[in-house]
This record gives sequence, structure tokens and C-alpha cells, in this order.
Amino acid sequence: MSPIVYQILHVASLLALTGGAFYGFAGAPETRKKVMMITGIASLLMVVSGFGLLAKLYSGQFPAWVIVKLVVWLAVSGLAGIGYRKRDQAGLFISIIAALLLVALFMVYYVRVHA
Repeated sequence: MSPIVYQILHVASLLALTGGAFYGFAGAPETRKKVMMITGIASLLMVVSGFGLLAKLYSGQFPAWVIVKLVVWLAVSGLAGIGYRKRDQAGLFISIIAALLLVALFMVYYVRVHA
């Protein structure tokens, strides 16, 4: 597949995962199963497309910024499941998710470009 297909799949799954994580803090409790399925599938697609893109663009290398992005991915995926349980702390967790996403963007658009 072309790297652009991996990029589109990666960004689309990022949007679905982030949207599902944010929805988990505000959605009705009966939507939990459907939202968790969507965020789980989006999380899987995100990591598969990310490694597919990495294989296409960086043959034989494993850049350090990828480790940071993996940690961010695990954290956002984990926080997506916490949304329905910790609604009283929604503001804190949403802020954490937003900060993690900013770190991931920094890693891709600054560290990767300037490395």
C-alpha cells in the first residue's frame, strides 16, 4: 500500500479514538459497549497503520520518537476505557488526553523533521 493510505488511515483512526475517548466522559451509560468497540477498533487500526507507515518510510530504522508515540497511544487507549467509570474527573482526564495528543504531534512534526 502507498504511504498516503497509511497516513489517512492513521489520522482517521486517531480522530475516532480521540472522539470516542472524549465521548466516554459525556455519553449515556448505555452507549458504553458500542463506544468501547469503536475505540478498540480505532486503536488497533491506529497502531497497525502507524507501523505500516513506519515500515514504508523508515526501512531498518526505529526512531526514538516512535517510542514516545507508543506510550501516548497506550495512554489514550487506556483513558478511553476510563471515561464511563470516572465521570466526576472528566475535566482532568480530557486535559490529560489533550496534553498527550500535543506531545504526539510535537514528536511527529518537530522531532521527526529536525532529527
